[in-house]
Amino acid sequence: MKIHKIPQNVTTLIFDIDSTLYTNDDYAYEQVDCQVREFARIRNMSAEDARTLVRDFRKDFAEKNDGKKISLGNLLTNFGISIEQSVQWRNELMRPEDFLVRNENLISELKILSKKYKLICVTNNPVKPARKTLEVIGISDFFEEIVGLDTCYKSKPAIEPFEKALELTNSDAKNCIAIGDRFDLDVQLPIQMGMGGIEVSGVEDLYDLHTLLK
Repeated sequence: MKIHKIPQNVTTLIFDIDSTLYTNDDYAYEQVDCQVREFARIRNMSAEDARTLVRDFRKDFAEKNDGKKISLGNLLTNFGISIEQSVQWRNELMRPEDFLVRNENLISELKILSKKYKLICVTNNPVKPARKTLEVIGISDFFEEIVGLDTCYKSKPAIEPFEKALELTNSDAKNCIAIGDRFDLDVQLPIQMGMGGIEVSGVEDLYDLHTLLK
C-alpha cells in the first residue's frame, strides 16, 4: 500500500474494483484477453498477433507519456473500436463467477467502513459485469451505485467518472479518497481534483483500512 494523501475530514471512499476489491491474476488477465481475442476475431488475425499489437501499443504509449498507462478501452479506440463496442464486448464476454469467490475478510471490513463512510465504485468495466463481480465477492450490498464505462462512456483516467461519483454521493472532492491499484488511472487525477489517494497492491491491503483512516 502507498498512501499518497488522506484528507482531514473523510466522508466518502471511491473504490476501483478490478485488482483492488479482489486479487486474482487469472481473471485480471482474462477480462483483458477476452476482448483482445474478440478484436482478433473481427480483424481476422491470430490472438497472439492481437496481443502483440496491444502490448506494443502500451509500450509505445508509456515511452511517449512518462511511463503512464492506458486503459484497454482507450487503447482500442486507436484501432477503430469505440467505447460503446467495448461495453458490448465486456457485457457479453466477462464471467467473474468463473474466477472469483466470496471474501469474508473484505465483507467484514466493508461492514465497518460503511457505518462511517459513503462507499462507491468507479470502474473501467460496464456496470453489469462490475455488479456481478461485487455479487460474487459478497460485497454488492455495500455499494448502492457503480460508475461504470457505460455511465459516462469515458474510461479512467477521464475526469467524468470521478465527477459522477461526487454527484451520486453528494460529496466534495476534498472529503473523498480514491482507492485503486493503478496510480495513473485510479489515483493521480483524483488527487489533482483535491481528493485523497491510496494505491494498493491487492485486496489484502484493504483488510484493516478502517484503522488507517481513524
